[in-house]
Amino acid sequence: MQDFELRVPRLIDHAAREHPRREIVSRWADGRETRSDWAGLAADARRLSQALVAMGCRPGDRIATLAMNHAHHLAAWYGAIGMGGIIHTVNPRLFDDQLAFIVADADDRVLLYDRAFQPIVDRMRPQWPSIEHYIVMDGDGADGFRAIVEAQDGAFDWVEGDERDPCMLCYTSGTTGNPRGVLYSHRSSVLHAMAEIQPAVFALETRSVVMPIVPMFHAVGWGLPFAMPMVGTKTVFSAVNEPAILCDLMTRERVTHSAGVPTVWFGMFAHLDAGGQVPADLELVTIGGSAAPRAMVERIMGMGIRVNHAWGMTETSPIGTIGARSPDWDSLSFDQQVDQVAMQGRVPFGVELRIVDPDGRDCPRDGTSAGRLLCRGPWVVKRYFNAGADAIDAEGWFDTGDVAVLHPDGTMQITDRVKDVIKSGGEWISSVELENAAIGCPGVAEAAAIGIPHPRWDERPLLLIVRKPGSDVTADAIAAHLAKHVARWWLPDEIVFVDDLPHTATGKLLKTALRERFRDYQLAAA
Repeated sequence: MQDFELRVPRLIDHAAREHPRREIVSRWADGRETRSDWAGLAADARRLSQALVAMGCRPGDRIATLAMNHAHHLAAWYGAIGMGGIIHTVNPRLFDDQLAFIVADADDRVLLYDRAFQPIVDRMRPQWPSIEHYIVMDGDGADGFRAIVEAQDGAFDWVEGDERDPCMLCYTSGTTGNPRGVLYSHRSSVLHAMAEIQPAVFALETRSVVMPIVPMFHAVGWGLPFAMPMVGTKTVFSAVNEPAILCDLMTRERVTHSAGVPTVWFGMFAHLDAGGQVPADLELVTIGGSAAPRAMVERIMGMGIRVNHAWGMTETSPIGTIGARSPDWDSLSFDQQVDQVAMQGRVPFGVELRIVDPDGRDCPRDGTSAGRLLCRGPWVVKRYFNAGADAIDAEGWFDTGDVAVLHPDGTMQITDRVKDVIKSGGEWISSVELENAAIGCPGVAEAAAIGIPHPRWDERPLLLIVRKPGSDVTADAIAAHLAKHVARWWLPDEIVFVDDLPHTATGKLLKTALRERFRDYQLAAA
């Protein structure tokens, strides 16, 4: 067999050669819409590679982006990687001290950014001394993306090398301490893309029209920027994630596949409830980033749309499991199908899972025994960027920090984060399951459960609720709803209404901030 290196630029070459006229639509922050295709995007990527080399960039240099989803951002990925560089997606939602840290840690040399983030760039520039060149993705001046790429002729050969060379750098959201960098290789990225297009995962093919709502700066954009050119999908980007704009684009461009975190779909529900049109061509929605409430899964499936409930993390590139349908799917009732999809699903080939008890012993795959979730595979992190030691054990297992159960058929179900589980009377209460059950109550917009010290039970749940606008849902109504969905001893000792809840840069509930805010809270019953 030929020794054919699995290098990321081969993906864009394939799309440009085999699917040259398949469209790439970009809706920009200022309302403009532009259209390109895979051939045009590949040409832009080569010209950007030339421009980066002319700026003095060399293989191994980190090229940063601070941008939303659009064609120029995608071209920047392939242009940076194609000249042997490492694309580093910077999350604009991070705090200033985190932004200062990750750019210094990565030692970025070039930053390509959207005009919408000019205030961040102006504020952070003195703290980013390593950055020598700034390129405005949607700028129309000499430092704009189009001016820079159009100054080149595109006669550039991709830098070749080993498939195990690094190609991309992403940082975790940093809920505790500084964010940590995960350095992906060409090989890991291509293997992940090959897994992602499978029917049991994202089910991508050439006829697919994909709108990635998950930002490209969030966990490799869930791998879609590498998977889409592999099959030549039509691609629809929006730099603004407003529900009305997203629904309009989905309808006009006949989007079949989309992917986003739960908060995206909550926003879409509110738009639809206000009279918005359901996109008629939508076939598959992937939900990840945090656990999707059962009520969300049920509503989308009730529209006749397939739901993929995914679990993963920056450290897993990010796909770890996906809600693949079981062999007996067609014989299940609708409620049984919803129950199945509400779990995190099964692994594609390439990922292995196990759960262990506090002593490191394997827990049985019985659907009830909970333990720490470990994983390994060719697209799972081995060592964090610039770290002095591996992040895995001697057998290659990475501790995800999640608590989970494994069912006999291999289905994995996240029950909580290790640090967020509520320990009551020697048993564990899943804050995630409690929150998701609460969100199913009419009038509840968002919920968070944390453990409050108790003299007898160690901890008891405090449930924090954000009401939907105009709702007057009461604590008694929420408690009555919960009683139908969780064990009696799981019921929160108190329910407190709040105006909002803190979130991480990737939209997850920031439990550390909540525990700090309520550290002196006294439960009345205690």
